Amino acid sequence: MKRHLFRTLIPLLCLIAAFTADATARPNVLFIAVDDMNNALGCYGHPLVKSPNIDRLAARGTRFDRAYCQFPLCSPSRASLMTGLRPSTTQVFDLQKDFRKTSLPDVVTLPQMFMKNGYFAARVGKIYHYGNPGQIGTPGLDDPASWNVALNPRGRDKDEEAKLINHTPKRGLGSSLSFLAADGTDEEQTDGKVAAEVIKLMEAKRDQPFFIAAGFYRPHCPYIAPKKYFDLYPLEKITLPKEPRDYLAAVPKPALGSTQPWPLFGVSETQTRVAIRAYYATITFVDAQIGKLLNALDRLKLAENTIIVFWSDHGYHVGEHGLLMKQSLFEESARVPLIIAAPGQKAGGQRSVRTVELVDLYPTLADLSGLTPPKNLHGASLRPLLDDATAAWSKPAHTQVWRGGFPGYSVRTERWRYTEWDLGKQGVELYDHETDPREFTNLASDPKHAATVKEMKSLLQKNWPTDSWTPPAKKAEKKKN
Repeated sequence: MKRHLFRTLIPLLCLIAAFTADATARPNVLFIAVDDMNNALGCYGHPLVKSPNIDRLAARGTRFDRAYCQFPLCSPSRASLMTGLRPSTTQVFDLQKDFRKTSLPDVVTLPQMFMKNGYFAARVGKIYHYGNPGQIGTPGLDDPASWNVALNPRGRDKDEEAKLINHTPKRGLGSSLSFLAADGTDEEQTDGKVAAEVIKLMEAKRDQPFFIAAGFYRPHCPYIAPKKYFDLYPLEKITLPKEPRDYLAAVPKPALGSTQPWPLFGVSETQTRVAIRAYYATITFVDAQIGKLLNALDRLKLAENTIIVFWSDHGYHVGEHGLLMKQSLFEESARVPLIIAAPGQKAGGQRSVRTVELVDLYPTLADLSGLTPPKNLHGASLRPLLDDATAAWSKPAHTQVWRGGFPGYSVRTERWRYTEWDLGKQGVELYDHETDPREFTNLASDPKHAATVKEMKSLLQKNWPTDSWTPPAKKAEKKKN
């Protein structure tokens, strides 16, 4: 009887052991998001900004030098990344629309894919859109179906908003040049609490595969960080970009429409420099919180089996072209920092100059984790570039915005940026990044570049079919009629 029972149990025990081994072997994912951070980081060559922990991550992973968002505004960008679909499909173009309740009720999001495959999925802080700072401490525009656990920290930065210095008092705090060199410790700030809660989750779930998203709120305005981070940046070292005279004569008016009044929201150069100093201080503050996560991974001996992704939802202007913040289709707004460190990839510290997109992250993480993603994703796995940063790669990157009743669409290859406003009716731009990386010389009307314009226009139209040019309001009217 005992022998028979033993023989019966052996296959079951083997099956359990195999399942356990497979679960242990499956890589974890630490998904680190920052809000409104451009490429002003040490690892991207910025001469002033201090980012030792993000630099440390870049040294163990692959840094993408030409990574681009799909829409340089928080909610559209995040909805696109998390669904793996372009904004023309998600139909999220503003800060209010919930894709789950409107356009994509049955979509399987990135963390949902992991949940369906036995992973624990959790969010701390801002991953989907939050009104920042208005909705700190609330779920914001979250997608509850994406998580087993969702946490919404609130720190003293939210409670001390009355202390802010605001150079643009007529603008809401979420789009203001406002700042505070705060008293107290990192741990009292909302982002300090985000780091602490993420570490608690990693400690609690260290023995099972997890997808944990750390959503930091800085460097998004208002620019708040403990005073010690401001002290790192003497004001005399903060300068505005120097640009040639009269180059804007060839720039279409909608290209500058993201900063009104133009230039610099009507504030002085000194006020702008003070705000930029505060922006840099918050970058270094967030970097310190990211360092806590990396240290915890090492302490918990999870680093060797964890895919780490660091990304920002879009770029950020600090005076280029007279612009501040986001929602332009220039390089500074469309380009994002992106670093991936994955177990088993080629030796760390790689730099890839291939054009990649945030929409590529969904298929990439599925590929690295051995999971099957939905078939309709718009991106491509970056795994070949993690294995070899110089691998062949011809995929361009696409970014779009809205200007009231018409769209702007931009396509970026390794050499060129091409942009059309309202199907070209309100302007066309072409910039050669080989000779003009700061996009000062618009070549779109130069006969010498007619063939390039034609080629880039074809790339742009291939990505957006005719129907996607219709403004959302007009679509609703057409459907109603």
